[in-house]
Amino acid sequence: MKIGVIGAGAVGSASVFALIMRGRARHIVVLDRNHARAKAVATDMRYGAPLSGRVEVAAGDYGDLAGCGLVMITAGVNEKSGGATDRSDPAGRLRLLDTNAGVFRDIVPQIVAVAPEAVILVVTDPPDPLAELARKLAGHGRVLSTGTYLDSLRLRVHIGAALGVDPAAVEAQILGEHGTSEVFVWSGVRIAGVPLAAMLAERGIAPEAFRPGIEREVRYANIAIIDGNNASQYGIGMVSARLAEMVLRDERAAIPIGVHDERYGTTLSVPAIVGRSGAGEILVAPLDPEEQKALEQSAEALRQAVARIR
Repeated sequence: MKIGVIGAGAVGSASVFALIMRGRARHIVVLDRNHARAKAVATDMRYGAPLSGRVEVAAGDYGDLAGCGLVMITAGVNEKSGGATDRSDPAGRLRLLDTNAGVFRDIVPQIVAVAPEAVILVVTDPPDPLAELARKLAGHGRVLSTGTYLDSLRLRVHIGAALGVDPAAVEAQILGEHGTSEVFVWSGVRIAGVPLAAMLAERGIAPEAFRPGIEREVRYANIAIIDGNNASQYGIGMVSARLAEMVLRDERAAIPIGVHDERYGTTLSVPAIVGRSGAGEILVAPLDPEEQKALEQSAEALRQAVARIR
């Protein structure tokens, strides 16, 4: 299967690298407004590609996206250059929206013109309102955002570390916006099927003492990474490659993912089944009243953001 990656910056390059290492794509086309950069990234990775599965990596133009099953968009201003790294700023990643919406208005019609059947995966921040915009520009619903999938993985990692268990044994989700209004679904956390509340009670740990530190680490993980490395790229690159794999293999994987949900009238992260056509069935998460209220508030924040760019 053929995949297109638009944007050869930090996140785009990390995504291409992860795609190669997973070995699921047969052809990867890299696009960037700076064609020399796209060519350099593709060439560099091409030399190491024989160590993975059979894959052809090349720089290209929009016409080379013909036949892609999935196109991921990583292009646009990032948090560092866009001034979205202030932990006290309630806008968070939404500060990047106006600039990156202009980028998407140029990119998405060109994708649809040559790859009308492709699933579009929005990676650029803020991914949820940009996916909603991409959906309108593309004229179809095969649009996903990376949403809170990475946030949910971060939550699993920190819960696992706090409890001394493998994150793979932790079931935990963050829903809503990939941003400041994200919703931690503590009521649904399980460790090998055991409710977190029961495990904490058995260990004599109060939930109000357990949760705040983890929420802080997860909520500001991207800023902490950017502080040390100028860009948060590797985690989202791995997530993007994994999502591409779910689509290309029609896995029907059930994950928290950014998708348009008619119940909320916008794109936000909810549990959904991901396969060849993007997100299929949306699942209804059993939330407690406070979590449900927070999710509705997150949806409202995203609706307001989308209204700003229409």
